[in-house]
Amino acid sequence: MIRISGVSRKFGEREVVSGIDLAIRRGEIFSIIGPSGSGKTTLLRLIDLLDRPTRGSIMFEDSSTEGPEHERRAIRRRMAMVFQKPGVLNATVEQNVAFGLEFRGMQKDRVHERVTSALEMVGLSGLSQRRALTLSGGEMQRVAIARAIVTGPEVLLLDEPTANLDPLSTGIIENLIVRVNRERKTTVILATHDMGQGQRLASRIGVMMDGHLVQTGEIYDIFYHPVNRPIATFVGIDPVSDGIVESNENNLAIIAVHGVSVQAVTALGKGQRVALCIRPEEVTLSLPDACPPASSARNCLAGTITRLLPYGPFTRVHVDCGIPVTALVTRRSSEELGLAMGMRVNATIKATAIHVIPDPEDKDNPPHTTTG
Repeated sequence: MIRISGVSRKFGEREVVSGIDLAIRRGEIFSIIGPSGSGKTTLLRLIDLLDRPTRGSIMFEDSSTEGPEHERRAIRRRMAMVFQKPGVLNATVEQNVAFGLEFRGMQKDRVHERVTSALEMVGLSGLSQRRALTLSGGEMQRVAIARAIVTGPEVLLLDEPTANLDPLSTGIIENLIVRVNRERKTTVILATHDMGQGQRLASRIGVMMDGHLVQTGEIYDIFYHPVNRPIATFVGIDPVSDGIVESNENNLAIIAVHGVSVQAVTALGKGQRVALCIRPEEVTLSLPDACPPASSARNCLAGTITRLLPYGPFTRVHVDCGIPVTALVTRRSSEELGLAMGMRVNATIKATAIHVIPDPEDKDNPPHTTTG
C-alpha cells in the first residue's frame, strides 16, 4: 500500500532519517519501535506528507507523493495522524470531532451521523457535550482518535499514543486501535518506544536505531532473532559477548564463552566470534540437585544468584554461571524455589533457544556455514 524507497531526511547537517526502505501492507498494524530520538516521529511525518524527504521516494498505492501540493493534499486526505500529546480545541467533544468534516464542507446531517458513530467507537458518547479541555489525558487521546477516524482514513498513523497515560487508559487505547483496524479495515502505523505495546498490537515490526531501520519482520523475528546487540538489548535480552565457535556439527555448535561451553543451533563456522542472545523466559531455574540427565535441554549451567529484580508479576533472576544468565520466573515459582541472593541454582537452556549473532568486527572470520 505504501512503499518507501531510500528515504532520508536532513535538518541542517544532521541526518535524522537515513536510507529507509519499507513496504506497508494494506490492512496491517505495523509498529515502528525504537528508543527516543531514533527518528520514529520524523518517519511518520514523512509518511503523512507533513514533511518532504531530502532524498528518496514514497509511493501511496500507485501514486507518487512528490507531485504538486494539491496532489499531495489529496493523498493526505486518505490518511490521518494522532500525535503523542493530543491537541484539543476549546470546544465540546462533539465539536472537536466534527471539525475535520466541517472543514471539508460536509453536510450537517452527515457530520452528526459520523461524529455519533466515531464517539460510540471510542466510548465517549456520554461526554459529547463536555468541554474537551476538562477531560482526562486518556479521554483527550480518545477524542483525538475519534477526530482522526471520523474522516474515514485508509491509513491511521499514531505517534506514541499512550506515552503519557496510565495503564488503564493505555489498555483502552490499545483495544481501540485493534478495533479500528479490524472493524474499519484501517491500515495502522504505530510508532512507540514501548516494545511490549508493539508486540501486543502489531503483526509486523520495524526497529529504528539512530535514524536507520535496522530490522523488519514478524514479532518472533524481532524478539527472538535480533540481528545485532543493540536490538537485542532494546527488546529485553542481555547479550553474552566474546564467544568463539569451537566446533559445528550439522549446525549444532559448541561455543566457548569465558571458559564456559555452550551448545547452540547456528550455521556459523568454527573460529567465528559471536554474541549469544538468550531470552529470560527461555531459561529454567532449578535447585542444584535437579538437573535431570534426561532433559531435552543441552545446557545445564550451575551458578550463583547475584540479583533478584521485581518485574510486574514476575521476577528477573540474574545468575552468574561463569557467564551472566538472566531468567524470568513467576513470583510463585520464585517463592516455591526459595530463591535468594547468593543461592546456588542450575540454569537450563535449550540449544534452540539460544540466538547466535556474529561479531560484526570479526573481519578475519566472516559468517559461513560448516557441516563439520
